[in-house]
Amino acid sequence: MTVPRLLLCLSLSVLCISSKPTEKKDRVHHDPQLSDKVHDDAQNFDYDHDAFLGADEAKTFDQLTPEESKERLGKIVSKIDEDKDGFVTVEELKDWIKFAQKRWIYEDVERQWKGHDLNEDGLISWEEYKNATYGYIL
Repeated sequence: MTVPRLLLCLSLSVLCISSKPTEKKDRVHHDPQLSDKVHDDAQNFDYDHDAFLGADEAKTFDQLTPEESKERLGKIVSKIDEDKDGFVTVEELKDWIKFAQKRWIYEDVERQWKGHDLNEDGLISWEEYKNATYGYIL
């Protein structure tokens, strides 16, 4: 093998080894955040309230007196305790949080649907979508 060929092969090998991929692929499925608030229990519990109650319900609880809040939370805990043994297990709590989040998502979808279904016929045409989404630009 000649020296120029050897140098070419060596330089191509170094180039291939030292190059980095241009696109980083994240192959891990990340769960959506339970709240858009900062999760810092040292400062406040707003994130936990949103995760536990759902964002809209958490806002309602912010308006209640401590006595009313305690009474309402007692009713919610009764709903969480699916086997009615008087204790809330980790699994029951996880199920409740998933339920609260799904309920919020469905309510948000319903709100979005109503905002885009301008003629209220239960269907969203491309014209309705375009006008509801981009109408302020046109």
